[in-house]
Amino acid sequence: MFNDLDPVLHSQVRLAVMTLLIGVKTADFGFLLESIKTTKGNLSFQLTKLKEAGYINILKSFKGNYPLTTCAITEKGIRAYETYVQAMETYFKEFREKHKQNGNN
Repeated sequence: MFNDLDPVLHSQVRLAVMTLLIGVKTADFGFLLESIKTTKGNLSFQLTKLKEAGYINILKSFKGNYPLTTCAITEKGIRAYETYVQAMETYFKEFREKHKQNGNN
C-alpha cells in the first residue's frame, strides 16, 4: 500500500536542498543557505549526507580570493527525488480516498 520513504530525503533541510537543485541543477552554498534559512553548520552536515548517498556532487573552488562551494544534483539524486515525490503523492492520494470513504469532504 505505502512505499517506504527514502530516509536520506525524509529530512527537512535535505529535502529543501534537493527541491531547489531539481529546478536549478547547480547552486552555490550561499544561495542554498539563504533559501533554506538554516545554519552554516547544519547545511554543511546535510550536504555531506546527500553527497555520501550519491545524490549531489560538491565542487570546492575559489571566486577571487574567497572559497566557493557549488552543489550539483546527480542523475541518482534526480531519480531518488522523483521516487520520493511519487511515494508522497501516493500517501496523499490514499488519505484523500479514505477521507472521502468516511464521509468527510
